[in-house]
Amino acid sequence: MAVSAAGTEPGQRRLNGPQTTGRSYRNLSPPAYGIIEEFDTEIVVRDGTVLLADVLRPDAPEPVPALVAASCYPREIQNSGAPLGFVEAGASDFWVPRGYGHVIVDVRGTGGSGGTYTMLGPEEQRDLADVVEWVAGQPWCDGNVGMIGISYFGMTQLAAAGHCPPHLKAIFPGAATAELYEAIWHHGVLSSTFASAWLAGVGILAGKKEHLFRNRVVDVVEEVLKSPAVHQRFEHLNGEAAVSALGAVMRASYPSDPFDRLWTEAVSRPVRDGWWQDRNLAEAARRISVPVYLFCDWENVPLHLPSTFTLWESLEGRVPLRMGLLGKNGLTWPWESMHVEALAWFDHWLKGVDTGVLDGPPVRYWMPGAEEFRTAETWPPPDATIIDYALRSDGTLAPTDPSPGERRYLFVPDGAERPRGAPEPVLPSMLAWESPPLANALDVVGEMELVLDARISALDTHWLVTLQDVDEDDQAEDVTAGWLRASLRAVDEEASRPGRPVLALTSAEPVPSNSLVTYRIPLVPNARRFARHHRIRLTLTSDDRGGTAPAMMGFRHAPPADASVNTVASSSRLRLPATSSSGHPASG
Repeated sequence: MAVSAAGTEPGQRRLNGPQTTGRSYRNLSPPAYGIIEEFDTEIVVRDGTVLLADVLRPDAPEPVPALVAASCYPREIQNSGAPLGFVEAGASDFWVPRGYGHVIVDVRGTGGSGGTYTMLGPEEQRDLADVVEWVAGQPWCDGNVGMIGISYFGMTQLAAAGHCPPHLKAIFPGAATAELYEAIWHHGVLSSTFASAWLAGVGILAGKKEHLFRNRVVDVVEEVLKSPAVHQRFEHLNGEAAVSALGAVMRASYPSDPFDRLWTEAVSRPVRDGWWQDRNLAEAARRISVPVYLFCDWENVPLHLPSTFTLWESLEGRVPLRMGLLGKNGLTWPWESMHVEALAWFDHWLKGVDTGVLDGPPVRYWMPGAEEFRTAETWPPPDATIIDYALRSDGTLAPTDPSPGERRYLFVPDGAERPRGAPEPVLPSMLAWESPPLANALDVVGEMELVLDARISALDTHWLVTLQDVDEDDQAEDVTAGWLRASLRAVDEEASRPGRPVLALTSAEPVPSNSLVTYRIPLVPNARRFARHHRIRLTLTSDDRGGTAPAMMGFRHAPPADASVNTVASSSRLRLPATSSSGHPASG
């Protein structure tokens, strides 16, 4: 009898997004089982709190491995096919037919689970380890448990693995943020459009009753969403960018406690203090002892991409580790990409099958511009050479600066009215530097920074930096970005290296007004082939609202408090890691 399943083969429900990092695998589990659904299953954790879960498992005669997906997003919508940034647990109709239980859990204080939501606080982190052990003890489970999911679902994997539950055998966290601080604050600059929309979304959804998500009308909508013609339209949808846009339309209310309280805590703490440290999953990652597969897409610069590399550095050499970096549309919503690669990972670690997932170099990354996967033995690729570009006073980026000078721009906050009848400001609100057209293609891969020599007239300001690839038709594509509140410029020199400044972010340091100060602004690591005749552009501003300044994925920031004339000296340097244009093309 044919089994209904999602996948990539003819007759299966087609999954959106790339399914591997250009790899071919062997001996993968085929779809062979029907699905048994057990909704609203109660899981009691160590303090007596009851969490609710949906258990979807194969109709197999023998016990099977299990994959746990836990988040603050409603479990009831995870298989709805909805193109939302909250649908990230993975496709049950892919996993269950292939012999895996898929357990989708609402963390405490959300989705009908007991307790109070803590936004990845210590209680929630301990719960996740308890959930793993509960699943391992079920009669249908063979005791081998993995975890799966992206974004918040990826973060809960790190939290659980950091508590080392005995039956957790492997994790596959995608687009996970190791430090929650980094999701809300970009080096002291509030990521306001995303932060407000995300917490409001969690609060609104957390209180909805089950009947809102499970009824005949929803069933019909789900059927439409999963129809091939409609489903394919979501192939290029970035759900997290959409979440940021939701802030403009969300009008429903949500409980003050805990959600408004958590919002107040989060937006009133621009430095890494004890509250953020309680939610620092980078600390948990240092205790992880199970195999880890990290993955993200290059576009996810303002949210999850930075932590992918933080986690790699923390885990490399300690556990079996792989990393996949995907191109544009590598992650789409509902999350269905990379399922075949994940199957190869879990078949190896949970079923003991030789799938080839450990063959070859551990890092595989898509090279935008070259349009191919590359490989590396470590990250960053060791063959990169730092090239410095001067931010010249004539607005060009060039390796040399024969005529030192400076450029200025003006930031004026909302409410600072210009005199009636005043002409347009002489100074721009943003600066840009651009290289001449490249004589040859330039491959940039790895860590990069802006060493900014600047004066400000205010007591503080924000530096918002975007690196762009400009084609022959003057069309610019954002490559990566960096951010810094000027007063949080202190760098941990011992932990830093060229191209990779590590900011302390623990206390503010006054900025001497109108004095030249050097700032080391990290740009989020990335990869790009700048093609022949393309130009490299760097933009700098203090305010990315209003649509004139670049803002990757539409993530915009709260502006500084005070007006300022900001002066940039041509001694400033953009530091880019250049590699051989031949690179290391990946084989299957």
